[in-house]
Amino acid sequence: MVVDASRPSDMMAEAVVIPAWRDGAMECLTDGIQGDDNLRSMLVGTVMRKIKSRTWKKQRYFKLQDDCMTIWYQSKKAGNVHSTFSVSDVEAIREGHQSEVLLSIADEFSPDRCFTLVFRGRRGNLDLVAESAEEAQSWIRGMRKLIENLENMGEREKLDQWIGDWFKKADKNNDGRMNFKEVQDLLKMMNVDMNEHHAHRLFTMADKSQSGALEDDEFVLFYKMLTQREDVLKIFQDYSTDGQKLTQSDLEDFLREEQLEGNDIQQHAKRLIESYEPSDTAKLLNAMTFDGFLMYLGSVEGSIFDPQRRAVFQDMSQPLCHYFISSSHNTYLMEDQLRGQSSVEGYIRALNRGCRCVEVDCWDGVNGEPIVYHGHTFTSKILFKDVVSAVGNYAFKVSEYPVILSIENHCSIEQQRVMAQHLIHILGDMLLKSTVDGKAPIRLPSPKDLKGKILVKAKKIGGLEDSFTDMVEDSLTGEVSDEDEAVEIDEDNLHRESVRRRVKRSKQRLSKELSDCVVYCKSVHFSSFKHSRIHSKFYEVASFTESKARKHLREAGAEFVHHNTRHLTRVYPTGFRTDSSNFNPQEMWNAGCQIVALNFQTAGEGMDMNDGLFSQNGGCGYVLKPKFMRQTEKRFDPETPQIRDDYQPTVLTIQVISGQQLPKVNIKEDSIVDPLVRVEIHGVPIDQAKQETRYIENNGFNPVWYDTLRFTIHTPELALVRFVVEDYDKTSKNDFVGQYTIPLNCMQQGYRHIHLLSKDGTSIPPSSLFVHIKITEHI
Repeated sequence: MVVDASRPSDMMAEAVVIPAWRDGAMECLTDGIQGDDNLRSMLVGTVMRKIKSRTWKKQRYFKLQDDCMTIWYQSKKAGNVHSTFSVSDVEAIREGHQSEVLLSIADEFSPDRCFTLVFRGRRGNLDLVAESAEEAQSWIRGMRKLIENLENMGEREKLDQWIGDWFKKADKNNDGRMNFKEVQDLLKMMNVDMNEHHAHRLFTMADKSQSGALEDDEFVLFYKMLTQREDVLKIFQDYSTDGQKLTQSDLEDFLREEQLEGNDIQQHAKRLIESYEPSDTAKLLNAMTFDGFLMYLGSVEGSIFDPQRRAVFQDMSQPLCHYFISSSHNTYLMEDQLRGQSSVEGYIRALNRGCRCVEVDCWDGVNGEPIVYHGHTFTSKILFKDVVSAVGNYAFKVSEYPVILSIENHCSIEQQRVMAQHLIHILGDMLLKSTVDGKAPIRLPSPKDLKGKILVKAKKIGGLEDSFTDMVEDSLTGEVSDEDEAVEIDEDNLHRESVRRRVKRSKQRLSKELSDCVVYCKSVHFSSFKHSRIHSKFYEVASFTESKARKHLREAGAEFVHHNTRHLTRVYPTGFRTDSSNFNPQEMWNAGCQIVALNFQTAGEGMDMNDGLFSQNGGCGYVLKPKFMRQTEKRFDPETPQIRDDYQPTVLTIQVISGQQLPKVNIKEDSIVDPLVRVEIHGVPIDQAKQETRYIENNGFNPVWYDTLRFTIHTPELALVRFVVEDYDKTSKNDFVGQYTIPLNCMQQGYRHIHLLSKDGTSIPPSSLFVHIKITEHI
């Protein structure tokens, strides 16, 4: 624990303010919320029904806590059983019957009394029914107001909020003061291992009133002494002319020399002072205090991710096959693929994460209605029309670029016709039914051409050209191709005793109505790269299991990359992954495969990498492939990246300096994290590498490393960098603490904070790493 308690830094002086949270309802009294009837009603509390199924409907008392950040609820029965969740955990509020659970009781409760709270990550929804439409509206509007207020919080308010959270956790007897015993408990909660003497010294320094307890500004001072950033203070003083502030000229030097920012540095420095400096006096002097400097480094602009690459910045007018496309496998599943629950929620969640290709596994259902589920398993079933409705409602909420429906069709002719009717009637103009300009095309259209459109990928009678010649009969027989997952998975399983079912190459009749819904994405059987080069049409899509794709990559990597300059390719997890685990998508991206389908429902390295790659370009679900992977006249082989005209390896140097407020991973009260940082490079085979820092004993609060890691990267355009924090354990596997994955070409250089994510991919503020990044050409 590095705390220099001997110097109550004058950098703190101006920042010690009586925080708004001490008055109780902090957010309720600020930003125009005061006097809000909905929030007043929520603070009083409401009895609502919590619905889990048609038969599970229990009354619960829900109440907004005084901090206006926490929802508390309790069973109506007497007792102490209660739960809480944070407003910041809620991603969205849906009104009416907009979940499967509420749809199942639609005949019992009117939609104006129903609403759903959707949580971040993979946590289940909370479905509620209020006693009246007015009460439901009060909660819906109130929650939306609180979420909006949270999203608009400045850095200073966020800091206040974190301090307030710790105060509430520490103040066990709720007397608004914190005695020394409570301080000791707080330190354990904060992952700080500090001896009693040192803790008491800090406590006494902060207790200006000498009352034996901390309150108001005393607690703020204690918190600031505890969180004093010696690492940042050192940088600040290196660039400060007088050791007290950064003049605009000092700040410009820092931006130029450390952050390597070259565009209009004068204006940039001025804007940073205006945006992050809390002291009006310093602003008048065009200067930045240490607090302002810390605010800047902790902000989005001071983070490792280049803000200019957050929005859509790539050329979106190239053919679809020139992009990596965020893609989901078994989208309907919420858990594993043997007994897991099928749900339209899977589609909503995937689409809301920017996914642009979802899978629909269709089978004949009762009453002539096609169903969606994982065939020949015990997974539950949902209606095809409900899936289509969900896709129609959520396809373009987070991205305006096209969505591909990858259909696995196991239905009879009659139910195929029903599928086509649902697609046409439910999706309307969103469904792409003809070529973009109505003419016979010669290449795939671009994401820009297809904005707001939903494309069907499935088997098709004849070719795209035939639709311009009226040569197609009412229905034809087509062969079930390799892309049929049931067939491919059986082939993978042929030598396994567990397979009872005989693999049969069958012929399947297709309805013309469903076939006509397929325009640019005709699913075909793949023979060979040579056959494809001579015979395949640009609109034909081959699908491979991960094992087949690996085989092709091993045997003909350059051919695979070349194939993907002209065609879309889909790769999906092998059938052995009954637990819905994921393969490493990087090796498929190395081959230029666009539709690398992952189990979005399963957290872990695979989804971390998917989230990392698609976090750029506006999170729109499309990322332009590097130029050397789009050129048909040249060959790129991921096994030998050095044989390339514009080959220029890069050296990435990362100094891991410190960590801030890492989350506890062990629920035992006395357990404190021993953190280490592992940096992984994911890219072409020669670039795959990982290095670790030392582990720091008993300090998850502010560990300091100053460890330097160096990597030579031969194909920087394809590299992802993954930062993983683990709790070191010498006797067993390390525990996961947090991670962050970023494309190398989106990294900002200089001193940067990395805001860590949980295993689920959700943010865990204020947990972060502080690093120095340098990217140079390899000589």
